[in-house]
Amino acid sequence: MKMSQLHAYDSYDKRKKRKVLWTCIVIIVLAVAFIAGISIRSLAKHKEISKEMSLDHLEELWNQGDYEAVYAMADTMLEEKPVQQSVLVYKGYSAFYLAVSQVDTSAALAYIEDAINSLRLALISNYSKSKSQIEYILARAYYQKNVFAAYNCYADLAVKYFTLAKNDGYVPNPNDIPEYLGISYAALDMTDESISAFTEALGIHESDKLLHAIGEQYYKSEDYSKAKQYLFRVVSESNDDILVLKSRNILGKIYLEENSLFDAKREFDAILAKDANYADAYYGLGIIYEKQGDSTKARSEWRKALRVQVNHPGALQKLNNN
Repeated sequence: MKMSQLHAYDSYDKRKKRKVLWTCIVIIVLAVAFIAGISIRSLAKHKEISKEMSLDHLEELWNQGDYEAVYAMADTMLEEKPVQQSVLVYKGYSAFYLAVSQVDTSAALAYIEDAINSLRLALISNYSKSKSQIEYILARAYYQKNVFAAYNCYADLAVKYFTLAKNDGYVPNPNDIPEYLGISYAALDMTDESISAFTEALGIHESDKLLHAIGEQYYKSEDYSKAKQYLFRVVSESNDDILVLKSRNILGKIYLEENSLFDAKREFDAILAKDANYADAYYGLGIIYEKQGDSTKARSEWRKALRVQVNHPGALQKLNNN
């Protein structure tokens, strides 16, 4: 082979090697860029997911009133890390507000259970930042659960946590703790405590409902004089027909206890003039006739009570025993 041919071949070989080398470099650079791009996108996506699953985002959803989104997001966050105090609080609060908005009782109870479990865990975890508020919402959850229960099984727990919230300085707006305490004490037949709580509530905001509640509790404690003071106010001032009828019925019972039969009949007649299907009023009239010695009229009134309310306990007992 001539020298010129050899030199040409050598040059071609070098160019070929350089081309292969540059091709490899380009491929490596592109591969690195591709991998880096994937990593950057993955990191960005991770940051986006982290942002979506953050306490800031939870707070944003809460401020928007989107309780379903708060509940779902908190639930997902707790699956990864079960004991996150702030997240437990958000889940508990959102579960409570979802519960009170339900029409179906079973769905409401499921949310209430979640609220109670989450808030109790938050308290156990020594979440002190808003301890008194957590106690208040937990008390509300137990109060609501008691409403759904067949018996007053949870009124004592409602009292416990309302009292804790109050003692720890929580004051909701409006301040309804004394009223809730009054209702819960009444459910537990703790009449004196109920009267005290209702009286405190009346000092915060007066209402027909509170006046009736205090009058009813004084009736149960057999303090008829004080009971009548509150019930008279409901009858004379309230525009709530249901409360007025209930108050008249208690007044009728008080007059029966005092053997003021004329006054008792006046109250029961006034009830039936408004509502002809008020079983307790018929029962009360029957008691009046019984006291007057007219058993025929008495039994007639008790039968009317049973036509309105087939399982009226007082009327059933009277008809079975007379």
